[in-house]
Amino acid sequence: MDGFPEDIFTEPNDIDVDTLANLGPLRPLAGIWEGTRSMDVNPKAAGPLHQEFVERIELQPIDPQANGPQLFYGLRYHTHIVKPGEVETYHDQVGYWLWEPATGTIMHSLTIPRGQVVLAGGNAAAGATTFEVSAKRGATDYGICSTAFLEYAFRTDSFSIQVTTHPDGTWSYVEDTVLMVRGQDEPFHHTDRNTLTRVAEATPNPLARAGSRNSA
Repeated sequence: MDGFPEDIFTEPNDIDVDTLANLGPLRPLAGIWEGTRSMDVNPKAAGPLHQEFVERIELQPIDPQANGPQLFYGLRYHTHIVKPGEVETYHDQVGYWLWEPATGTIMHSLTIPRGQVVLAGGNAAAGATTFEVSAKRGATDYGICSTAFLEYAFRTDSFSIQVTTHPDGTWSYVEDTVLMVRGQDEPFHHTDRNTLTRVAEATPNPLARAGSRNSA
């Protein structure tokens, strides 16, 4: 494929193990966050349901990861969402945000416990304050995989999320999941948005912590 080297095995030398220092546009997302300035619009039999929600998301740095010559820095995340005043889980999601400094590639993986996984991709400059990643059903690089029931009843044709980091230290997202709902002729835009405020700092990745202890 164009753009990839012939040597697919040799990993980079002299890798900086401090992930927090090498996250590019993802750096402002590191930490533990909470947000209630939210809205979820999802399909129901009676029509679209508009639902506010309470979100807590933890984004912690992982050690640098290499695919041969490719080098990624990233954040492992867990999102937990409830409805206001309730304790029952409304949405649960895990995955990674990844940054490839050499190419400016951003990747976002997500897994939800209803039988769906997504790998979305995009590009941004290291200092970008807004970036977007997307995925499409059927793509073999940035794509979507769902259970047979979801394919039958709520087929996901595309997914995108736009992230914006703000001068006051908060960050926000707007997410659009385009569904074909069985029995409906037009695509349904299942949208989510929220603004998150940091409640705790990130914990440095294991190799960075070890290096700090060794130099002390």
